[in-house]
Amino acid sequence: MKLTSPLRLLAAAFLASASFLAQAADVTVAYQTTVDPAKVAQADGTYEKATKANIDWRKFDNGADIIAAIASGDVQIGYLGSSPLTAAITRKVPVETFLIATQIGAAEALVARDGSGIKTPQDLIGKKIAVPFVSTGHYSLLAALKHWNIDPSKVTVLNLAPPAIIAAWKRGDIDATYVWDPALGVAKENGKVLITSGELAKFGAPTFDAWIVRKDFAQKHPEIVTAFAKVTLDAYADYRKDPTAWLANQSNVDKLVKLSGAKASDIPLLLQGNVFPLAADQVITLGAPTTKAITDTAVFLKEQGKVEAVLPDYAPYVSAKYITN
Repeated sequence: MKLTSPLRLLAAAFLASASFLAQAADVTVAYQTTVDPAKVAQADGTYEKATKANIDWRKFDNGADIIAAIASGDVQIGYLGSSPLTAAITRKVPVETFLIATQIGAAEALVARDGSGIKTPQDLIGKKIAVPFVSTGHYSLLAALKHWNIDPSKVTVLNLAPPAIIAAWKRGDIDATYVWDPALGVAKENGKVLITSGELAKFGAPTFDAWIVRKDFAQKHPEIVTAFAKVTLDAYADYRKDPTAWLANQSNVDKLVKLSGAKASDIPLLLQGNVFPLAADQVITLGAPTTKAITDTAVFLKEQGKVEAVLPDYAPYVSAKYITN
């Protein structure tokens, strides 16, 4: 029987829908524009091969949005900083921290715009500082102000996502920003770095980025989480084996530029400014050290009025069981 035109359209729509469902992602992964060696594996499709899963990679501008997506169930695995992670855990979002992605150094910094009149930290008083709220940058900004004995109420802190920070910076609407690349690179073009997150860590306010997973997804698919962690750590090991040779491979740099938005010339410094823990380090770090760092961050966030309470124990939200040597 020959199909009439409406029936043909209906059949075509059904087949298209069936095809879409067959290709639907097994896991949705939220990533950010940070510069790290594992983005080469992301660009090469290595995660898909290792996990044997279809991965829908979604770019986010900040951890707060990632947490919202994970809490809703739209995202199963996500990359975010220690501050939004702490806020999420404190609010009992059902996640596990399964990998320390990086211990942040020079890859996040407070930059004062040239012409803003900011020469010293005390010059920040009365100025406009942009930062994504509840991000590692926000935590570090508040920690820096505390270190310098500056009352946060004496500066104007604006909640802007990195793309909005870039636009505001170029217009001259803000005087300073605490942010990461690519916005950090834009700010440094005509700005002065006042302090980096690595320097703040020495003053007792360390920050880190982590990979987290929804607990229900991890329980159903532990093999995917384990394979995901191994691909990441293999990429770190490849970089750390010979950073100079790794950077000399233009293909590696090109892939980082594409996924991070950072300038090729900034890639070496950004990689050197962070620590990418290997498997042996992860087994140790994903225990008491990470639990303590999250607890200390929660105490600070509560002091700043960013969370209502501090949990008695953060250990259930951190696990090294997905790390294989």
